[in-house]
Amino acid sequence: MKILLTGATGYIGKRLLPILVAQGHQVICCVRDKNRFYCPEEFRKNVSVIEVDFLKTETLTAIPTDIDAAYYLIHSMSGSDDNYDELERVSAENFVHRIDQTTAKHVIYLSGIVNDKSLSKHLSSRKQVEDILNNGNFAMTTLRAGIIVGSGSASFEIIRDLVNKLPVMITPKWLNTKCQPIAINDVLEFLSKSLLNPVTYGKSFDIGGPDILTYKEMLLGFAKAKKLKRWIYTVPIMTPKLSSYWLYFVTSTSYKLASALVSSMKVEVVCRDNKINDLLGVKPMSYEQALSRALIKVNEDKVASSWKDSLVSGRFSSNISAFRKVPKKDCFIDRRKKSIENRDFTIDRIWSIGGETGWYYGDWLWSLRGFIDQLFGGVGSRRGRTNKHDIHSGDALDFWRVLYANKEEGKLVLYAEMKLPGEAWLEFKIINNTLYQSATFRPNGIWGKLYWYSVWPFHGFIFQGMLDKLIR
Repeated sequence: MKILLTGATGYIGKRLLPILVAQGHQVICCVRDKNRFYCPEEFRKNVSVIEVDFLKTETLTAIPTDIDAAYYLIHSMSGSDDNYDELERVSAENFVHRIDQTTAKHVIYLSGIVNDKSLSKHLSSRKQVEDILNNGNFAMTTLRAGIIVGSGSASFEIIRDLVNKLPVMITPKWLNTKCQPIAINDVLEFLSKSLLNPVTYGKSFDIGGPDILTYKEMLLGFAKAKKLKRWIYTVPIMTPKLSSYWLYFVTSTSYKLASALVSSMKVEVVCRDNKINDLLGVKPMSYEQALSRALIKVNEDKVASSWKDSLVSGRFSSNISAFRKVPKKDCFIDRRKKSIENRDFTIDRIWSIGGETGWYYGDWLWSLRGFIDQLFGGVGSRRGRTNKHDIHSGDALDFWRVLYANKEEGKLVLYAEMKLPGEAWLEFKIINNTLYQSATFRPNGIWGKLYWYSVWPFHGFIFQGMLDKLIR
């Protein structure tokens, strides 16, 4: 079949794509920016990529009319816009209008569990999208999930950060709210088995694992899996704003995402029933099993996708393509070069930079810069990187965003997502037997110029030290 996959660069989309390809489907991946999409060589015969922004009607004509089904995996958990619910409404309406012009018989939407009478803004927005999609001239299936547990998922990363960093936690009372977590593998199985399956047409299903737990129990369950002793005490005095700051400073989440999560975590997300398990022959794994699988993937450095690589985790509000060309006019540039002894060695070092590996020289200064950025509401260096030795365009890398990564060409371009009085790029490029390293800064007014001159004295040993370590 010919399947349209929206959200192909997202956490779920990246993992669903290989499953659809393995089933023999032709998959059309909808992305806002082709330069953020990485397709493995073995998938390319079955995959085509189109640029579509569902907020811009003029781009919708890129969607072919001869598709059989579509996945709607577009979510704005919390973007840079406070009116993200309105943007989601427009996006869903434009999607329905275009899909109605195609031969698609079936649309599958992954939503959130919305059984509580009092919903958060985030969950209300999900329900609104579901209602809009139900107005289309196609069979509609909605799968409603609660907390998704898997390596790289926002929920898993937040739980991991809290348990690893805090032996004793003084927590808000919403940690006693009940939820029904589900493993990412089970979500993918539900998504793939629902495709063009008549038993799911025109229906919505809650999907969840066999365990109903409080968030406190989920944290303690993770601690048990890691063989850690943890003590958690809940207090009623932490307001939503304080709770959001608590998550923001302790975990790798952004403040806006933390705020959306806190408002949703006050709502119980428990399945109405599990009838879809029998309809599709799926037996969801327990929370303990889901944690075990996720930890194995993390330990083996085989995380297939991470929420941190989504643009929501940083400061980008437009496509990364607009920043790929490093400017020269009206910029300060620190250029350095050095002959290399072993190209493969240097490439491996460049491609492993940041995250747990560090920056090879003056790591404490890089950490300090990330901490200062976090104090001022920036992304900080908490995001790390998804894989230790593999990076692609669009990935997050500490407080940088990967704009371009080409091993054969020997070129890596990073863009700073930290809060700055200007814009900054860091570029590595191998030409013949020489490594060229350049740090480019385009200042924004007098404060930008003052900032450059204040940090310039540190460049001499930080960038030179890093360059030396990349060589040998």
